[in-house]
Amino acid sequence: PERRYAAGRRARLLRDGAREAVAGVVGARPDEVRLVAGDALATTLGVLGALRARRRTGDVAVHSAVEHSAVLHACATGTPVEVGVDPLGRVDAGAFATAVRSPGVAVACLQSANGEVGTVQPVEDAARACREAGVPLLVDATASLGRAPVPSGWSLLTGSARGVGGPGGVSLLVVRTGTRFAAALPGDDGVPVAPLPLALATAVALQAAAAEAPAEDARLRPLVARLRDRVAAEVPGVDVVGDPVDRLPSVLTFSCLYVDGESLTAALDREGFAVSSGSACTSSTLQPSHVLAAMGALTSGNVRVSLSRTTTSDDVDRFLAVLPGVVARLRREAGVDGLL
Repeated sequence: PERRYAAGRRARLLRDGAREAVAGVVGARPDEVRLVAGDALATTLGVLGALRARRRTGDVAVHSAVEHSAVLHACATGTPVEVGVDPLGRVDAGAFATAVRSPGVAVACLQSANGEVGTVQPVEDAARACREAGVPLLVDATASLGRAPVPSGWSLLTGSARGVGGPGGVSLLVVRTGTRFAAALPGDDGVPVAPLPLALATAVALQAAAAEAPAEDARLRPLVARLRDRVAAEVPGVDVVGDPVDRLPSVLTFSCLYVDGESLTAALDREGFAVSSGSACTSSTLQPSHVLAAMGALTSGNVRVSLSRTTTSDDVDRFLAVLPGVVARLRREAGVDGLL
């Protein structure tokens, strides 16, 4: 797309079209959109770019305790200030506002919703506090992009193509005009640009997800509600976490006492169910979920269930039929079935 011959100009038009499509979904201008090569790289570059641009103000990065690991690692390059969450996983809006008003704050970060427990965050309250304090707010919208309306008031917005059914290896970085941003990497823009085919696929996936979102919300929300109610009622010693009402329509996390999370996911996999355990952003490390720990919830034996556009009511019913027996068997094998 950077070349001036005919094929390059056509490629440039295609790339501009992809950026325009993304901008239309997130409520931005096309020139504010960057399609980045890398799944979580946009979030990292967004935090670093804001920190570098405002280093004369300070190096403090305010964030909630349940942010994606990419946010936590990027904030740690400055002076991170963590704001706690309540037992539902929602950040304390008052404490967040107090933190951003402190001296030396360069950037504040708050996810639109938590991808692990589904709880929606008070982004607009946080944005109001940041605006009053003159601090840019980076919103990681990975969990809600294409599933819920994009919240307002942000200065920087990030998301993942894979999160909306697009290709892996692409993420979105949107920087509002007027927001101070200094690229952390060399190059004309300091952002590794996604290959054109992946950029086009990202735009198509995001548009499709956004168009289907209202219907999918209406279809999936009752299924998650059924899961929440019956898992809590039919599986002894289980902790179902996250806000039961103000949440994403497609995510459920629960923890089973006296059950190993990896053993549970393996057993469910043998029954035909692909679920996850551990933190949503670091599950490959088999580390306990920092999100559940911040909520004060049980961190062992946790399972995250994500419903997709292909999930049916029959799938949910079969999962509910299988789960109690699987948990009971694992407890018997561990010799702890008599402890409940």
